[in-house]
Amino acid sequence: MRTTRIGMSQDKTSPSPFNRSAQHDAKRTAILSQAAKLFNYKGSRATTLQDIAATLGLTKTSLYYYVKTKEELIYQCYMAALQHHLRQMDAIEEQYSQPLERIRAFFLCHFENWLAAQEGRGPHIAALLEIASLKDPHRKEVETAYITMFKRLRQYLRDGASDGSLRALESTSATRAILGSVDWVFSWLHTVERDGVMTIAAQAFDVLCHGLYPGPGEYHASASSAGAAPTAYVRGFDREEQNRLKQQAFFRAGTWFFNKQGFNGTSLDEIAEHLNVSKGAFYYHIKNKEDLLYHCYRYSQDAIDRIYSDARQLPGKGLEKLAQSCQQVFRVQNSDDGPLIRYNTITALPMNRRKEILERTDASSACFGDFIRQGVQDGTVREVDVAIAQQLISGAINASMEIGRWRRVDDIESAANDYFDIFYNGLVTRA
Repeated sequence: MRTTRIGMSQDKTSPSPFNRSAQHDAKRTAILSQAAKLFNYKGSRATTLQDIAATLGLTKTSLYYYVKTKEELIYQCYMAALQHHLRQMDAIEEQYSQPLERIRAFFLCHFENWLAAQEGRGPHIAALLEIASLKDPHRKEVETAYITMFKRLRQYLRDGASDGSLRALESTSATRAILGSVDWVFSWLHTVERDGVMTIAAQAFDVLCHGLYPGPGEYHASASSAGAAPTAYVRGFDREEQNRLKQQAFFRAGTWFFNKQGFNGTSLDEIAEHLNVSKGAFYYHIKNKEDLLYHCYRYSQDAIDRIYSDARQLPGKGLEKLAQSCQQVFRVQNSDDGPLIRYNTITALPMNRRKEILERTDASSACFGDFIRQGVQDGTVREVDVAIAQQLISGAINASMEIGRWRRVDDIESAANDYFDIFYNGLVTRA
């Protein structure tokens, strides 16, 4: 009689089927994996505990044995994701001694994690989209774990700079850019054939390793030539012109609150109070919180489209146009002209609006691809997979908001050059 399954043979390391603690842990892992899958796809707002229970064949009552509220489940998913990453870093540090090898392994793990979940070889890992919406002490605990991961990755960069194997990058900015790039993979890997995921991962790391610039020495972006972002790019709700400045104020304030507190943690009454307007005046312009979030995305996309359009008109070669557009998005993101919306709240939108925003985002991000492609043709960019490089930079830009929380920013232009330097010149020491 067969008592084992292929790949599941019982040995001294396998838990006993009579071990209740092991059974409980396995069920909890299954719940967190399924919850992460639904949160990543549908968003925490649209996902209910009943949805999660139903996909696992559980009753809602059975699910309550493991988790009492959706807030608690989101917190557990985020902690499980960070603990997964930190365990992988433990294994990486045990296996590899060289800083570049450690960075490479950490980077590739994010692609492998996604692929393993799709193929049923591993759990789904939650994208850390709504940390800002968590209440204390949950938020503080998740943020502490994230900072631990951040500092360990940053130390790899610093160790490499110390032993001469890596360039002397501004390590905090470079770490933020790397994490932004890998956090973004969940938004585009589904468009890739599974058997090509790890090949793409290797090509993506090659961009980080060697940068886009093909020349000797290092590329230094020139000073930005664009001025302050004009108010003309704000299209608003297509109402009378006299309401546009009010709408712009609503969009900026809404974007700031959504970025800082997440969708669930943002209150329209709080925004009205922040703007010192009556609730009646506020709700005259704003239907509801979802509608405000949707228009905050459109507001940001209008600003980005204007930046890309201006960059297209600039004289110069492909890499110069890429650098100019990156500088300008970074500047608007981190100055009084912004902020721009972070895509951490995108899953709070209903699917039809989300698809509209993402389709427009893809069209806008294609400008990066156009500049990279032009650079390959004019010799300012080496031969790379344009789509991959475009996605890496898009992910980094999404994470560039509030860089001041991670490092001191005395000059935005200098901070922008530090931030995007890894994409121009790479990790390793150049000839």
